[in-house]
Amino acid sequence: MTIKEALQYAKEYVNSIEARVLLKYILKKDNVYIISNASTELTPDEEKELINSVNKLKSGYPLQYITHNQEFMGLNFYVDENVLIPQPDTEVLVENAIKLVSKNLHQNFFTEFQKQDASFNEFEKNESANNLKILDLCTGSGAIAISIKKYLPNAQVFASDISTEALSIAEKNAKSNEVEIKFIKSNMFENIKENFDIIVSNPPYIKTTEIRKLSQQVQNEPTLALDGGNDGLTFYKIISKEAPKFLNKKGVLLVEIGYDQGLAVKSIFKNSKIVKDYAGNDRVVIWSLHNTNF
Repeated sequence: MTIKEALQYAKEYVNSIEARVLLKYILKKDNVYIISNASTELTPDEEKELINSVNKLKSGYPLQYITHNQEFMGLNFYVDENVLIPQPDTEVLVENAIKLVSKNLHQNFFTEFQKQDASFNEFEKNESANNLKILDLCTGSGAIAISIKKYLPNAQVFASDISTEALSIAEKNAKSNEVEIKFIKSNMFENIKENFDIIVSNPPYIKTTEIRKLSQQVQNEPTLALDGGNDGLTFYKIISKEAPKFLNKKGVLLVEIGYDQGLAVKSIFKNSKIVKDYAGNDRVVIWSLHNTNF
């Protein structure tokens, strides 16, 4: 089987971009090689790996778990079955957290944030975040915490998760992206001992009964990181109750939400703000304990 034939074979089951990503991973080659060596024969081992991988994809197994890679915020992250695959929608959460600091709002986050457009179009490292403390709750692969640290190198970033396996992957990703994060094994706030200027979280928020209705690819992701209880709001309720104990006086909380959860989550976090994603769906709720006029 030649490279050209391998691409055609894979494209019977996945789109052309995914087919090329898969072949790059198997051959350990880049796009230029794939394009310019269409007639090159795969080795028997490469051909076998291709067929096995395509069979996995046919059954709904995520491509990212095969290649062990997902891009997020311009960075590369290792992923496997122990963590959710970071999604572009979650970048809205990261962007808004960075914006709070990059606009020099950390003296009075929330009052000034109301005056700003929620979009964030320019990413530059901000060196003014000395002593700013940020917690990523339910970190999973570490994508949120690591991305924030990458753009706010002087901030102190902490990340917690209940899963030992997830924390191991997050530590691996922190090392590969050359950032220092303090990781904490914790069931929500159970082992959190410090207070923070910003708390961010992408908690499980899928209704238990809805999980089996999701695509087969999503169902292959860890249920622990998906299941938000009967109403999908279990972890927002925990966060709303516990977060005030761990926020500094003018601190801010940002949580990702499902596209149809805006009003429900806003009712949990009184006087909060909803930020939409680039598709116009509700995606992030921003809240501060000491804001009463929002």
